Amino acid sequence: MALIKSIGLGLATAVLLDAFVVRMTIVPAVMALVGRKTWALPAWLDRVMPSVDVEGEKLRHLLEAREDSDKKETVPTAATRQG
Repeated sequence: MALIKSIGLGLATAVLLDAFVVRMTIVPAVMALVGRKTWALPAWLDRVMPSVDVEGEKLRHLLEAREDSDKKETVPTAATRQG
């Protein structure tokens, strides 16, 4: 039983150390120091990776563009109203 307790204590300590020290202090500090290069993707990897639109962002932009073009076609301008 003592062996199981010591393993559990070790795992709990490791999880707390990882969660609080590494992920909440060290990683954000390094990201702040590196800046925009944190999110840089090499060109060769960008070409190889598939373009996946999980949340439908491209579809939303396409629909908004269609709505804007429809509004521009149907809304009369000041010159057409006068004469």
